[in-house]
Amino acid sequence: MPSRRWPSREGFTADVVGGLFKSTALAPSLTLPLYILSQYTQRGQSIASARPQALKTLKILLAIGLVRSFNGLINRIALNHGTSDTYNWKSEIAIVTGGSDGIGRRVAVLLAAQGVKVAVLDIQPLKYHPPANIRYFNCDIGSPEAVSAAAAQVREAYGEPTILINNAGIAKGTTILDGTEASTRQIFDVNTLSHYWLAREFLPKMVQRNHGMVVTVASQAGYIVSANMVDYSASKSAAVTFHEGLTTELVTRYKAPKVRTVLISQGFARTYLSRDLNPEDTFFQPLLEPETVAEALVKQVLTGSSGQVMVPGSTGFFARNLRSFPYWFQNNVRDACEKLMRPPHLR
Repeated sequence: MPSRRWPSREGFTADVVGGLFKSTALAPSLTLPLYILSQYTQRGQSIASARPQALKTLKILLAIGLVRSFNGLINRIALNHGTSDTYNWKSEIAIVTGGSDGIGRRVAVLLAAQGVKVAVLDIQPLKYHPPANIRYFNCDIGSPEAVSAAAAQVREAYGEPTILINNAGIAKGTTILDGTEASTRQIFDVNTLSHYWLAREFLPKMVQRNHGMVVTVASQAGYIVSANMVDYSASKSAAVTFHEGLTTELVTRYKAPKVRTVLISQGFARTYLSRDLNPEDTFFQPLLEPETVAEALVKQVLTGSSGQVMVPGSTGFFARNLRSFPYWFQNNVRDACEKLMRPPHLR
């Protein structure tokens, strides 16, 4: 994968500051040697004696860093059910829905660069010239029959897929009363129900082999709802629940603990979905480039491990924990988000 631009494509953001802090002040690989030097070398003891407050701060940072590292280790073990697995990327076959453009396009290209054979399922043709290991299959993923027909074509062309990336998504940006039955059904067909149709088509073989990966591209809107995005947020919240439920069923029902599950929850990105919205582009809430989201997704996939990724992390932690705040605070946040979703004629 290409290296990410520094400080970031989005500029100097809260995630850049947080990343620097975690890789320095909260990194035991740096703070532990400093602490050892302060205790067991003459020069270190002299500095520690002269600056007791600095030593106290170092101890606190070391303790926090060790707790973070241990917590991360336990999380990885839990998310992967205490199992390990290996991937030969040139032998893996990935389904990428919505891979004709936007984030899905970048995901498909990044995976193909690793040698993965990629099958793009989309209703619109590719908007780029694909390498030889990316193939397009016209498919309305909201239709179980269309998914089944496309799956047969994919198997004939490539074989049995081992990676399923539920990336496709649509939004209408209407209020509850302004939406139509057709638009609401379409949003849930693409953003939620397609995950079930695709899983029922491709998951059985993964379970049989106890090898594979299902990636759910949700959204931070699945945690924070606002005006003009109720149907979209509800569909993405349901996608989060799909991911969590699938994760537990793989262990408790299908006995396939090595089948990995990945959840991606991104903020606003410069894609077709946000064309009619009014998203902020600030230090704490940057407007993401599609490449940033795609790289975060593919980076997690290439670990061969289950995981949950929030992009950007600065808003992700807040979004995921909003419901733990008092109701007055929750309501104020949701109301404040209204301006981000205003249609052009109301700005």
